[in-house]
Amino acid sequence: MKLRLTLILFLFISNLFAQIDPSLLKRIPKDTVKQLLNMDAMYNRPSLNINKTPIAIGGYLETNWQKLTTDGISEGHQFQARRLSVFMSSAISKRIKFLSEIEYEEGGKEIAIEFASVDVEFHPLVNFRAGIIINPIGAFNQNHDGPKWEFTDRPISATQMLPGTFSNSGAGLFGKKYSGNWMFGYEAYFSGSFDNSIIDNTEGKTFLPSAKENPERFEEINSGEPLFTGKIAVRNSKIGEIGLSHMGGIYNKFTDDGITIDVPRRVNVYAIDFNTTLPKIKTFITGEWAWINVEVPETYTQQFGNKQHGGFLDIVQPVLKRKMLDWENASLNIACRLEYVDWNVGRFNETNGNIGEHLWSIMPAISFRPTSQTVIRLNYRLQKQTDIFGNPPSITDGYSLGISTYF
Repeated sequence: MKLRLTLILFLFISNLFAQIDPSLLKRIPKDTVKQLLNMDAMYNRPSLNINKTPIAIGGYLETNWQKLTTDGISEGHQFQARRLSVFMSSAISKRIKFLSEIEYEEGGKEIAIEFASVDVEFHPLVNFRAGIIINPIGAFNQNHDGPKWEFTDRPISATQMLPGTFSNSGAGLFGKKYSGNWMFGYEAYFSGSFDNSIIDNTEGKTFLPSAKENPERFEEINSGEPLFTGKIAVRNSKIGEIGLSHMGGIYNKFTDDGITIDVPRRVNVYAIDFNTTLPKIKTFITGEWAWINVEVPETYTQQFGNKQHGGFLDIVQPVLKRKMLDWENASLNIACRLEYVDWNVGRFNETNGNIGEHLWSIMPAISFRPTSQTVIRLNYRLQKQTDIFGNPPSITDGYSLGISTYF
């Protein structure tokens, strides 16, 4: 089925472009408006527009080489085709538009429709969205395109604690308002939800990303109760943006044919995100932190935590920006990512000792951008991860070199 979907999509695109005069193609750059929020990331992408038609097509590619060692053991050199994302949009009519994103990961091993929605604008503050939506928890979940980041790996907290690029069938409202240097935005959706896999999985711990393995979430809600995701964000053009978000709902099946079989159990996620650019030196700082609360049955061992938290902080410093090798606005940057995740916050009931299952990582980087839409990046990772019993941490370190570009 995955292979068939891939062939159909590429045959469609190839046939479409084969019949089009190249002179009719027009490159549409990313939105140049400075006051943008993270919620605008889905539409703030370069694309190729077919003249006199409402259709635009674009995408991005991520690929890299990596060599990591954990406690002296390494799998050697690895070349990884991380992901290929293809997005298509259409201005259906005045105030009605469509956008979709299909992502191919690990060379086509995993294919997913990450986003496919119809937006209907009634007023700048009141817009309706329905389809497959990306739940706006934190900032990275929506603003995740590889070419925007200086690091080959996505943040650990955004992919191994939160379910990275978590999308579901759903609907809701969103809107924005400008006032001088200030900008306000909000999103509120009801959608498909989590299921029992967040506490019944191969990881052997409370693990929200396991819910992404269930394709039925696009057609059926396990609990019968929708997941609510809401976010508000405020931006000042001179200070930066701060966002507050919440995602919560019942995850377990507690009724069957009208018969109560269990008590409803909730999962709640709270997140804060922030980004700013320091004046004069142009240092870009972005990060997010999230807290997770899961109602775990009392029959489960303490191996399954009911509280988790973690986040990341990226610091990017441009060191050179000028014409290089015929690229007019090339830039050279140094960067560093700091990360921390605790999958089981608390203490053992029997000993009052701290429960382990936490990780921290530091990742310095050098990146070169021939244009703003392409990045070549060299990263070094030093990571320490402690097991649930607090034994001496396993140490992972190594290098990765990759390229990511819009097309």
